[in-house]
Amino acid sequence: MEKNLNRIASKVGNKERISRSDARFLFTEASDQLLSELATAAKKRFHAGDVATYLIMAIVNYTNVCVAKCDYCSFYRLPHQAGTYLLNFNQVCERIDALRAFGGTLVSFNGGFHPKLQLKDYAELFSRVRERYRGDLEFFEMTVAEFMFSCKLSKLTYDEGAAMLRDAGTRWVTGGGAEILDDAFRMRHSPGKFKVDDYFKAQNAILRAGLGSTATQVIGFDESLDERLNHLEALRTFQDSAPRKLPSFLCWTYKPWNNELGGTEISSREYLRWLAVCRIFLDNFENIRTSVLTQNEKGLEGLKFGANDFDLPTEDEVTQKAGATITHDFERILSAARAAGFKVQYRDPFPL
Repeated sequence: MEKNLNRIASKVGNKERISRSDARFLFTEASDQLLSELATAAKKRFHAGDVATYLIMAIVNYTNVCVAKCDYCSFYRLPHQAGTYLLNFNQVCERIDALRAFGGTLVSFNGGFHPKLQLKDYAELFSRVRERYRGDLEFFEMTVAEFMFSCKLSKLTYDEGAAMLRDAGTRWVTGGGAEILDDAFRMRHSPGKFKVDDYFKAQNAILRAGLGSTATQVIGFDESLDERLNHLEALRTFQDSAPRKLPSFLCWTYKPWNNELGGTEISSREYLRWLAVCRIFLDNFENIRTSVLTQNEKGLEGLKFGANDFDLPTEDEVTQKAGATITHDFERILSAARAAGFKVQYRDPFPL
């Protein structure tokens, strides 16, 4: 075992790409200390080791109506159920104004598969929002998953849909809704959502249109290690040939409360070990981001396991419904990062 670990460590030290079997071996056999050391070495290819960047942002959930029926979701309501909502323009702006009061600079919109909203409806909303705030904020205006559903509902190809959003002023469609990019996992838990190949076709169209996107993963459902690795391998392969590079990868953890799937939340230690594997394996991603939203202060330990960046969220109803807790005592979070030995710097949203 030691010989194998030394071989992999030598690869990382020489800036060589590790294999899928190397990633598996690291996750199952390497010590926490070795994972931290290797992930930090991999991070230093792109970033100073003692600097961590962050921004204050809100995930504004403009509707909870969704027909995907994912069993791990605590947020959605079917159209006929009680408690559904669709925010109007003024209500959306109230949420954005709340973020601005905290000094936030990024708004990420996230809704669901609403069966009556066409892509032009989203384009109109986002255009009005951008006109109102005129360059003061950056907006992540849809997730890839929502974009896919809306294109199909609107009878648009992905290229046509991406062009429509671009022409309306959209700059970003994030990689949200990916969860675990493995078709067996998706058939178990979200069969109404998308197939993996289709997801990457949509993201490719988004990038070809000149829009920005991101990479994400959620762990801690019932996924196997192979399914997790399939996700990372698909992302790395996509990034190798993508029309434009995805600037960041964010991994967070499933919260098991108030939904059909349930289960037990994975430990922070498992999250940190996996985050280290992500940094080492995803050698073509500059920014690896740790999740304060689902890990709170414990997520800042991720800065020692390959992450270089984090968000301070002001709201996200999707994860809050599932058990996530959000604090607005941002100084406490930042103090924890400093106590861990990092210089924290507020950053602008990643450039296109």
